[in-house]
Amino acid sequence: MTRFVCKPGGSLDGNFRVPGDKSISHRSIILASIADGSSHISGFLQGEDSLNTMRAFQQMGVPIARNQGEVTVSGVGLHGLQAPATDLDMGNSGTAMRLLLGLLAGQSFDARLIGDSSLSSRPMLRVIQPLQQMGAVIESADGGRAPLQVRGGQVLESIDYRMPVASAQVKSCLLLAGLYARGETIVHEPAPTRDHSERMLRGFGCDVASNAGEIRLRGNQALSACDIDVPADISSAAFFMVAASIASDSDITLQHVGINPTRTGVIDILKLMGADIDIVNRQEIGGEPVADIRVCSAALSGIEIPESLVPLAIDEFPVLFVAAACAVGETRLSGAEELRVKESDRIQAMADGLTRLGIETEVKPDGIIIQGGKLGGGEIDSHGDHRIAMAFSVASLAARRDICIRDCSNVNTSFPGFAELAQRAGIRISIDAG
Repeated sequence: MTRFVCKPGGSLDGNFRVPGDKSISHRSIILASIADGSSHISGFLQGEDSLNTMRAFQQMGVPIARNQGEVTVSGVGLHGLQAPATDLDMGNSGTAMRLLLGLLAGQSFDARLIGDSSLSSRPMLRVIQPLQQMGAVIESADGGRAPLQVRGGQVLESIDYRMPVASAQVKSCLLLAGLYARGETIVHEPAPTRDHSERMLRGFGCDVASNAGEIRLRGNQALSACDIDVPADISSAAFFMVAASIASDSDITLQHVGINPTRTGVIDILKLMGADIDIVNRQEIGGEPVADIRVCSAALSGIEIPESLVPLAIDEFPVLFVAAACAVGETRLSGAEELRVKESDRIQAMADGLTRLGIETEVKPDGIIIQGGKLGGGEIDSHGDHRIAMAFSVASLAARRDICIRDCSNVNTSFPGFAELAQRAGIRISIDAG
């Protein structure tokens, strides 16, 4: 079992690029596979999650060639996918399972989606129920959990659906199903969520309308191949943003980071805490805004995190909790119940780890209160959650003793080479393969 062993202290410097955006990598494979023609994807994330998505489409007859982060997908068209001979294994990825469920609901063949023990414990009813309203036939384990059996050959009808909870995965699932449905599918989101699916669908020539939280898509639109440049993942960059903020004498520039406004909550929250962050070299590439992000050391203060920013930073909260632990004063988060059904219960897992390091926390059903203080050291259980493991690696910069983090193998699902890049940047981390 892989452990990270992190020595206290250190500072960060240098210019570097973190791996490609995981959300965009998933979607690029999905849409390129059902487009007409050949699409080239550069900057593709070579983590296990996105590679599992790629393998699933290869199993469904899509020719895909990969050379490191360069991928060429020979699309088979909207109705060209073939029945897979075996189960489609999504590993640890809730995004892949939920998005593929929407896509598979409209196919002519049966398919079965499976995942690892963590994914098999995560809730899927949030996508199963609206898909069933569209006419999909889906069988699941108890509580609507994986494995999921999708019965092909159904006639899908469009839906006008109001999401009870803001979720880009639910929205994207329904839009993919909507491609195969009769009529116009309409999704209403209660708060803004990442809009990579809508942007990329338009890039592939699909007519998608978005206005005031309402997204509309007509069924049976053919997609045309296009080239995609996957920017660096802001969720991965977030670990280094917090690291440079809390470590003295730090000055880093993170290159070519995606700064889609539905994903920049982490920057907004850190700036409210007093972080020294500059966005430079702004461009738009393939419909997605990108920029370089310069971060220098800063004295952080505790804040009440605005609920409006919660959906825009949902994946970055583990490392934001580390920032809160290093800030002066109290940080309060509410409206974040979604964190309890990620790869782990991220509210409880982070509270347990921070308490172990000597930080006072109070857990709420939908959030947490963190009192900034001095971090000690100790052994942390990541619960097999990649973002928990990386967050506590960052915490070592402000710790007084070693931090050892158990069960870190899953870091490769989203950030292959994290420990090596963290070492080069200035974090005193080593890998113990056990």
